[in-house]
Amino acid sequence: MSTSTAPLQPSPGMPEAPPAANAAAGPPHSAPGDWEPGRRVIAPSLAPLPGHQWQEEPHMSPDGMHVAAVVRQEDDSFTMRVDDGVWDAGFDKVWSPRFLADGRLAAIVQQDGEWTVAVDGETWPETYGFIWSLCSGPAGRLAAAVQQDTRYGMIMDGEIWETLYENANNFALSPDGRRTAAVVQTVPLGQADIETFVRGVYSVAVDGEAWEQNFMNVWTPVFDNRNDRVAAQVRLSHTEYTVAVNGAPWPATFPCVWEPCFDPATGAVAAPVRKEGRWGMALDGTLLWDARFFQCWSPAWSRDGRHLWAIVAPQYGRFTVARDAAPWSFTAPVVTDLVLSPDGTRAAALASNDNSDWQVVVDGVAWPGRWEMAWRPVFSPCGQHVAVRVRDRGRETVLVDGKPWRDAFTTAWDPAFGPGGAVLLRGVRDGACERWVATIDDFKA
Repeated sequence: MSTSTAPLQPSPGMPEAPPAANAAAGPPHSAPGDWEPGRRVIAPSLAPLPGHQWQEEPHMSPDGMHVAAVVRQEDDSFTMRVDDGVWDAGFDKVWSPRFLADGRLAAIVQQDGEWTVAVDGETWPETYGFIWSLCSGPAGRLAAAVQQDTRYGMIMDGEIWETLYENANNFALSPDGRRTAAVVQTVPLGQADIETFVRGVYSVAVDGEAWEQNFMNVWTPVFDNRNDRVAAQVRLSHTEYTVAVNGAPWPATFPCVWEPCFDPATGAVAAPVRKEGRWGMALDGTLLWDARFFQCWSPAWSRDGRHLWAIVAPQYGRFTVARDAAPWSFTAPVVTDLVLSPDGTRAAALASNDNSDWQVVVDGVAWPGRWEMAWRPVFSPCGQHVAVRVRDRGRETVLVDGKPWRDAFTTAWDPAFGPGGAVLLRGVRDGACERWVATIDDFKA
């Protein structure tokens, strides 16, 4: 049984696919007045409170108004510290805490050997054998992977799938956060039972109901923007891979495919595919981009469906970003975290030299400077500005359009844009947890 919060690794026979790109998130849900420029101290000190043996790393809410951490109390029970108070309830274990978009705090908890979810200290009435991969969407509903009586599936706000399976992984949530999907094993498989495996034992379950079609392997189910269709990579034989949409495979097969994505305008499905030793992009099974790249992954559509972006390798070991099959001139050994502007005409990504000396690249141009670490870029709602959290010499700060914030934090969280060009900064400085609302002009060269 896996206890990882990340999706399980692909099965043998296909290399692990890289993570897919996601559109930049909008500003956090904040109440009126929260975007007034200035500094607010959320917690004067993050030192453990009296009566606490120790506490884990802090988490800040999306709006920066609260900070929380798992703490161990004097009676050896665990609970959540929120600002300078704690939940009333204590548990045998607490892990994977996260703030929801509406400001509530959720965590996976264990008591008397059973697992459940606590939200603002109140637990779901149901308990389970194990829970992991806690996630939520814009609707504020909570989903997670679950094991119950040695079978696997998902739960949504405490409601478990009606049908559970021998194996479940690659968990997914619909864009509206109301539907769930996962790769599931629908046919029993004994050790070394290659014949049954070749006939197909894996499928995709959507809200617990599996597709009728089975495959040798399945990976990365994704929903369309209407939340009613699901596409996934599938393996038909030892050498044939393709994409299935609601269980129906494309008519064409390829030696390899990566994670698909839906055109939000037409509902067509694009996916990176390999053909004759090179990579391109297929649309509903027909080659859309010529297979001329050494690699192609992380596809992302503009919201109007006019542009298709991806991370590509025009040369062996040199990666960049391509829009509509046209790559940037900038290349690096590693390119990741592709993010599009709201209108999909601009893009930003991170580049590194084998996971060191990180750079921020916007529209094919690298910002000056290199950092020990950089995190996913964020576009402003107007699409004209880009903010990135970076770390250098053990200190973290935020850059906007390549210009740094005037102060550095011991620990920071990702920035967010608000109305009128406001920039939300969250971090720990001199032991205090702070919330700053800055303006674009506060970032100087």
